[in-house]
Amino acid sequence: MPPPPRLRVFAFACLATSVALASPVVAERGGERAAQTGKPAKPGKPGAAPKRKGPPAKAGPRKRGPRRAMAVGVDRVIEGPLQETVPVIGRIVGREGGVISARTPGPVEVIRVHVGDRVKKGQILAVLVTERLRAQVALQQAELRLSEQELARLERLRTNKSAAFPKARYDDAQQKVAKAKANLSIAKLALSYAFIRAPYPGVITKKHTEAGAFLRQGDNVVTMINDRNLELEADVPISRVAGLSKGRVVMFEVAGGQNFKATVRAVVPEQNSLTRTVAVRFSMVWDRKKAPPPINQNVTLQIPVGAAATAVSVHKDAVISRGPAKMVFLVIKKPGGTMVAVPRIVKLGDAVGSRFVVLRGLLPGDLVIVRGNERVRPGMAVRPLRRRS
Repeated sequence: MPPPPRLRVFAFACLATSVALASPVVAERGGERAAQTGKPAKPGKPGAAPKRKGPPAKAGPRKRGPRRAMAVGVDRVIEGPLQETVPVIGRIVGREGGVISARTPGPVEVIRVHVGDRVKKGQILAVLVTERLRAQVALQQAELRLSEQELARLERLRTNKSAAFPKARYDDAQQKVAKAKANLSIAKLALSYAFIRAPYPGVITKKHTEAGAFLRQGDNVVTMINDRNLELEADVPISRVAGLSKGRVVMFEVAGGQNFKATVRAVVPEQNSLTRTVAVRFSMVWDRKKAPPPINQNVTLQIPVGAAATAVSVHKDAVISRGPAKMVFLVIKKPGGTMVAVPRIVKLGDAVGSRFVVLRGLLPGDLVIVRGNERVRPGMAVRPLRRRS
């Protein structure tokens, strides 16, 4: 009699389990796992590949491409005349400027300018009432005509050799004519003075009177200054004046850091006993197309200390301190065309302006790094951006 279906299924499952447990791979893995965890191994699938044990394989070294050159600012080592200077504070002054006064008395009829107006030489600034002055001119003209008529009558008597010719009256008539001419010139001059004119070109900075006011001779009318004719004035220590000969060129700096040239015009031969300084005037070299600087603006002049000397110099920005030593980075071109940074220990002298005097370590024409040198390493590839000189 055949077994029932449920019994046949159970028998088939038991047979499959016994075959799997008998597999050598599963038995080996199950035994190892059981030894490690202390738990019985689970049956594995027949025919499954064993997993690889141990640490993962190490990757090989990664290849890198060529490193990009670092952009740096450079400057040339130069050889030329260097002049040690000391800063001295000066100021901008005008060579022409001051108060314009009335040259004849009279009431003011009109003021034709205002503060800030730019005027030309000879332009009318103010006008006085001229009725009295014109009448004075007419009176002197009449006096002159009478004197000339009297002189002409006596001249006819002298020409005709008349016995009635008075020699003394003839001489008096000549003097009267000369006096009348002089009085007429004075009256015309006073009339011209009623038109107050600018003696030089410039700008009105202040008004001292208005229409309707009465001016005496010498009273102030306006104040003006010629802002196109400027120069510098500085109180220089007496120990520094020796190097300031007439025509010597110096540099000065205005607000904003702009540098310009000036030449020594005059050294005032008078010492200030309190400050031990001497006033020195410098002629400015200024572009007339640009707006002039304001009067009394402070400037910094670089006054030379002694005679100029020729020396090799390097820019201050190129120098790096390494303890007591001073170092710069040279830019050297390799045979392949690559530019690299090479350190160089240098010995420096005095500072002159923005440069150091080089005593040892550099030659004229050497290219040094002045910007970005704090990030440069020896042998690093660099790319010069620009040259300052």
